[in-house]
Amino acid sequence: MTASILRRIATTLLAGMSLAVHPLASTAQPAKPAAGARAELRPIFVTAPEIAEGKRLAEVSCARCHGIHGISNASGIPHIAAQRAPYIYIQMREYLQGKRPQSPMTGAVRFLSDDALVKVSAYYASQDPPRSAAAPAKAAAQRPDPVQAGRAAAGACAGCHGDTGVTETPGSPNLIGFDPKYFVAAMNAYKSGQRRNDVMKPMAAGVSDAELNHLGLFYALQKPARAATKGTGDTAAGKTAASGCSACHGDKGVASDPATPSLAGQDAQYLATATQAYKDGTRKDETMKGAVADLDEKTIRDIAAFYASQQPQAPKVRKPLSLAEWAERCDRCHGINGNS
Repeated sequence: MTASILRRIATTLLAGMSLAVHPLASTAQPAKPAAGARAELRPIFVTAPEIAEGKRLAEVSCARCHGIHGISNASGIPHIAAQRAPYIYIQMREYLQGKRPQSPMTGAVRFLSDDALVKVSAYYASQDPPRSAAAPAKAAAQRPDPVQAGRAAAGACAGCHGDTGVTETPGSPNLIGFDPKYFVAAMNAYKSGQRRNDVMKPMAAGVSDAELNHLGLFYALQKPARAATKGTGDTAAGKTAASGCSACHGDKGVASDPATPSLAGQDAQYLATATQAYKDGTRKDETMKGAVADLDEKTIRDIAAFYASQQPQAPKVRKPLSLAEWAERCDRCHGINGNS
């Protein structure tokens, strides 16, 4: 038994129930909902003749855009076949009352009475829903899972930065704990030469923008861990000296601004080298150059050792939902396959 037949049976049963409650009511007038029912439920209580009248009204006022069966052929115009009747009714009333922006819909409903809106809503609700076109296989192949794509791209980075972005190589940075936006900005700085590094520049040059985004997301979602390397500085002295860094990088090296790198758990040798590069201008950043200008070599090592000893935290980043996951969320309110 098709959904269309089931809907028509339900409509007939409701109509019969309505007539049973109001045996003297004329079929020329819309049936009234039970006492205490909300006004927007009126389309549920229509009779079969009123649905037929709704079709006649739809042919005149609605079919040009939404189709006589509620299936639109125009881009930007929604299908309304099999939509819930109260929902259609509420939307048309909002156009009529000026609660939705001016559009062709405003003119279409301007001269329709409330009874007419009820009948049109009930008619379109009784139609078969549109069939979803199957997504082309090629289109699906063009949208890889971004995390898996990042994992694949990260294979070229694993030799220096570890399989999941936790380095075991002194002088090579951890890549975990960064917001993807910062990661992408840093990689682009290597590309442009703003950060000078003879190894990283050619590596970054061969990575596309999409791959950079995938890499940033992959590393951001990995479990945070300290670099598996050792520093040579004094962590206690470094904690004191790092007080001037906390405004941007956090008291324990976890930054709150996505554009600012977290330093917690970072390789100490890399941190010391990067800090020295800001000081001598090898890395170009006026804010950092001023902040480290008065630091001597020992203090730089101490600060690096302090931050390397701290526990990194995962950035506030979620894995993007897949199409199937989005559909599952929509199903909670709108029903499986949109049939609420």
